[in-house]
Amino acid sequence: MDSRTKRRLSPDDLAALTRRALGAGLASAEELTDGYANAVWALRLDDGREVVLKLSPAPDLEQLRYERELLRTEADACRLAGRAGVPVPVVLRACHGDPVLGGDYLVMAALDGTPWNQVELDEAAQRSVRRELGRHLATLNTVTGRVYGYPHAGITGSTWREAFLAMSGAILDDVARYPTPLPRPVPELRAVFEGASGVLDEVRVPHLVHFDAWTGNVFLDLGGPPRIQAIIDYERAFWGDPLAELVAPTLFGEVEESDPLLAGYREVRPLELTAEARTRIDLYRAYVYLIMLVENGPRQYPEADYAPLRDLTWSCLVKILERL
Repeated sequence: MDSRTKRRLSPDDLAALTRRALGAGLASAEELTDGYANAVWALRLDDGREVVLKLSPAPDLEQLRYERELLRTEADACRLAGRAGVPVPVVLRACHGDPVLGGDYLVMAALDGTPWNQVELDEAAQRSVRRELGRHLATLNTVTGRVYGYPHAGITGSTWREAFLAMSGAILDDVARYPTPLPRPVPELRAVFEGASGVLDEVRVPHLVHFDAWTGNVFLDLGGPPRIQAIIDYERAFWGDPLAELVAPTLFGEVEESDPLLAGYREVRPLELTAEARTRIDLYRAYVYLIMLVENGPRQYPEADYAPLRDLTWSCLVKILERL
């Protein structure tokens, strides 16, 4: 989707960047428009390599608080996930502060698979891939850290409750900078999060969480029975509760015990959906719905493209808030 945060580079700018980043010239470039925040290009270099370039918004462009240093978060999380055994794109270069353009960029080896949201699978294949996704997400969640929240964005806490209230508080603070219609006033929303936050004390260790593993961020190898080639886009990754991983694959629905995602997850890590666990999932679902509503402030999506997503998100947030 088009977004004000996506930078436009000329062919000469892209060629100069590839020379700085990888010591190779540019043979061709195609902008990829499926993403929402960073500008992304598929590049063919003059040495034959095919890579993907992600470029952060201009350094002087205001973003949501949690979006600070998104590409640093992605580079770190992608490498940690790969070391744990999760299939990820190979990071070729991560630059934090380009001397010419300013801002950050990330260069990864291109994938030859197909995004899951662009193919139709029969029921058996769908169930098999969801089970495989559960295994990979559980493997990612075995990676543990020393602090909760978004370290690169400076939104952290010594406990998961403290960090999550800081995370949800940050997105509500952003409403002051980017006035956004919401189902309830901001003070009331803060009270909902705080009132339900006691269940977060069950989380005692910070786990790495992708938090955006919807089908568009899962590439499939279709050379035989469909299987996952890579999980991409670690921009929203944080350190916290592994249960939050269940939100994106069930974004506008519910977590059902019959979902193969859970069976695959439980092959790697234990997972019990107690009443308290479901409340935690509701908190994380409400949080991501708020992000999806407030992020239009800095990004300024085209109204015709964004309106259906905004309306669906609004109705789902209303339902979750009533339950919380």
